[in-house]
Order: sequence, then C-alpha cells, then structure tokens
Amino acid sequence: MDTWLVVGLGNPGPDYAGNRHNVGAMAVEGLAARDATGAAGGRASFKAHKARARVAEVRLRVPGPKVVLAVPSTYMNVSGGPVSALLKYYDVPVERLIVLHDELDIDPGLVRLKQGGGEGGHNGLRSISQSVGSKDYLRVRLGIGRPPGRQDPADFVLKDFSKAERTEVLPFLLDDAADAVEALIDVGLLDAQQRFHAPR
Repeated sequence: MDTWLVVGLGNPGPDYAGNRHNVGAMAVEGLAARDATGAAGGRASFKAHKARARVAEVRLRVPGPKVVLAVPSTYMNVSGGPVSALLKYYDVPVERLIVLHDELDIDPGLVRLKQGGGEGGHNGLRSISQSVGSKDYLRVRLGIGRPPGRQDPADFVLKDFSKAERTEVLPFLLDDAADAVEALIDVGLLDAQQRFHAPR
C-alpha cells in the first residue's frame, strides 16, 4: 500500500517543547501515542533517523497504509532538509506529505486543512517548499491566534502555551489534529475539509 509521510514542525530541545511554535510536533507525537502499531507490530515509538529526524513507522489502522510520523531534529527554519531526505528514503511523493504546523491567522483551537498555497511567513513551511521543490503538500494548520496587543508575533510563537490554554484548548486541538491526519489519509482533502471546516 502507499506510504504517507506526516511531519510535525517545531524546534528541538526542552527549552522549546512547550512553545506555541511546537504544536505541530506535539500533534504528531500525540498521534503516535494513539493505538497506532509500529511497523514490526509492537507499540509505536520514535527512533532517531539518519535524515536528522525522529521517526516512527506506524499503521494507524489495520489494514491500512504505512504512515511515517516524523519530527525534524533541526530548527524550524531548516526543516526542509530532513523532510526532503525522508521523502526520498521512503519513496513518498509530495502529494502524500502532510505537514502539521502552528498558524497565527486561525483562531486558537481550530484546525484547518489545505493543499499548496503560500507559506504565510512561516519559516518552516518556506524551508520545506524550497527543499522539496513544491508547495503542493497537504497542511494541517493548527490555530494559535494572533498575539495580544503589540506583542511581536515572533516572540509570541516562542512562548509556552498559557496554563488556561494547556487545559482548555491544547488537548482538544491536538486531538482534532490527529483526527484530521487520519481523515486526510482515509477520505481525502475535500471530505476532511467538510468535516473540520464546518461550524461547531
């Protein structure tokens, strides 16, 4: 069956782990923690890969396609190198690449899906587009909202989620993000968009 590559963007190391900018990586780690089974049949777990990423090869459903979950071990603005290397290593076309990332222009807690388009100033997406030579990959856009007042967006994304966000928004956002990845793989973009873009 066709293999999918699902990439969660973030910055490496404990200092960044709770940042809003790392919500894509959090979502992919959460997806691996679901009932997914590893390629060898055991529990899914991340392992270091020579492509400078932590990788878990899983099946989200049995039967179902192999899904490679990856979190680059590089900084956000050079995510493209590991993503390009993983696409080549697993022989995955760019149309079966799903990238999860934070999105300032979407209200906190909302998930939006799209394929292609601009990067909206997101350095991780820009790096991926340049490295893979295409913008036509799928994106799971995780809403974190705009910064309050005059706070610089660059500072805002590199701050941890607030205590209220960690209890009232983040768990639902991560759960919806994992559901969105499964929907993209199972039913495709248009049907997944109808599900996640509908008013709730």
